[in-house]
Amino acid sequence: MPGQQRDTERDFDAVIVGAGLAGLYMLHRLRGMGFSTRVFETGTAIGGTWFWNRYPGARCDIESLEYSYQFSDEIQQEWEWTERFASQPEILSYINHVADRFDLHGNIQLETRVEQARFDEAENRWAIRTNAGHEYRARFCIMATGCLSCRNTPDFKGLESFQGESYHTGDWPHEGVDFHSKRVGVIGTGSSAVQSIPIIAEEAEHLTVFQRTANYSVPAQNKPLDPAVQSRIKADYAGFRERNSNSFFGTLGDFENAGPSAKAISPEERDRFYEAAWKRGGVPFLNTFDDLMIDKESNDTAVDFICHKIREIVDDPEVAERLIPRQTFGCKRLCVDTDYFSTFNRPNVSLVDVSENAIEEVTPSGLKLADGDDFALDAIVLATGFDAMTGALLAIDPHGKSGVTLSEKWSEGPQTYLGLAVSGFPNLFTITGPGSPSVLSNMVPSIEQHANWIADCLGYLHETGHERIEATRAAETAWVAHVNEVANGTLYPKCHSWYVGTNVPGKTRVFMPYLGYAPYVEKCNEVAANGYEGFELSR
Repeated sequence: MPGQQRDTERDFDAVIVGAGLAGLYMLHRLRGMGFSTRVFETGTAIGGTWFWNRYPGARCDIESLEYSYQFSDEIQQEWEWTERFASQPEILSYINHVADRFDLHGNIQLETRVEQARFDEAENRWAIRTNAGHEYRARFCIMATGCLSCRNTPDFKGLESFQGESYHTGDWPHEGVDFHSKRVGVIGTGSSAVQSIPIIAEEAEHLTVFQRTANYSVPAQNKPLDPAVQSRIKADYAGFRERNSNSFFGTLGDFENAGPSAKAISPEERDRFYEAAWKRGGVPFLNTFDDLMIDKESNDTAVDFICHKIREIVDDPEVAERLIPRQTFGCKRLCVDTDYFSTFNRPNVSLVDVSENAIEEVTPSGLKLADGDDFALDAIVLATGFDAMTGALLAIDPHGKSGVTLSEKWSEGPQTYLGLAVSGFPNLFTITGPGSPSVLSNMVPSIEQHANWIADCLGYLHETGHERIEATRAAETAWVAHVNEVANGTLYPKCHSWYVGTNVPGKTRVFMPYLGYAPYVEKCNEVAANGYEGFELSR
């Protein structure tokens, strides 16, 4: 604990895995409390998601003034955002600015992958082994590994034989990619594809999009950030943040402007609501009406509106029909785009449906479908997403008490208490883990809330002389049941998505995020106020 003598430079109070937004703030909090702390980061630089995801058009779908740290009013006031929705380069610059401002680099070990974390019950310490073969020891192990950081690369037959260039959107070359005069194939139509396809289409000689599942997307309506708007918010940033914290998703945008039930008004009035939300742009379209994610009949009205928009935008009726989603609106991550649907009006863009006529194999010169159709390609872009929420944790596969691994513990799906801790794994914390609002919230406030809770918890343990904390099995079981009960009262679990893990072959189908930022924060505060109720503390 703070001030304790160390035998070597490999013994710490806390080890943090990951140097993205979560790992950096966690480091800042613990270092300020006097805890000796080391951060391990696989990449050659900090930034996490925003270091790796450099594909064309990569940007955030939460407004810049909200998708930012709030722990430092100085940072809030001095940083000037340039766009309503910040791009990847701007967000990465912001992250580096924060790290420089608080001199965080010295506690971060780059190009270091944690390969194993094992709990030593006799010493109440975690043994952390890296890819360099070194072992580090720490009282606490904090996983800041990110919810969307473990790439999902399909096991296509012959992928290694392809003689052209291949890329995954989650591991994009830092020097960029030139697609001019090339025949490009994009596999996938999720968020990264929706953002990158319009830009790749402008460069490529020909772009073929291989779509398995059509996705809903609404326009971002991105634009330069009005300096007057930024100044007005900065004049009352504390109030702005407070209003955010009391909202269901931890973000305002225009969520507070929800209308009544979509069924309660005339079709003409309902369309006026939808049209206004479409012109406003962004994820808040989900909340045009209060009951869109609760009532299927209301949800169907949003489906009808967006399908009409797609048919209106896309010139070729057959292509338009292939682009129309067939699942419940919003039960998969809602995409936010700039000119996605209109891109399919370009003469150099083709859409291929592989939902039934699947990709059979990658050949040296392109792709072959099950029916024998061949596509000659110079470059393949795998926009195939991530093993969300659990992938990065299971890649490390921590060993808890009695040598039980996390993969064994989670063989039937992730089980946590508050998305913060796992029974059987003492002194291990997960920032925005499964069972917390995470991906169904504004991630930066969620990260700060978790890091603050963990820091306060470690401070409490130090003050009270406790060396060990572990979630009880009973509390964990009750929390998992509660997460599922809340989710099952909505339409979110009703379709195949990475929210439930069905994008990864063999992954157990479980709805992983917790729905409701404000009630979740209230529960976490209640647990701490009651002496960390649901945890077992020991000396």
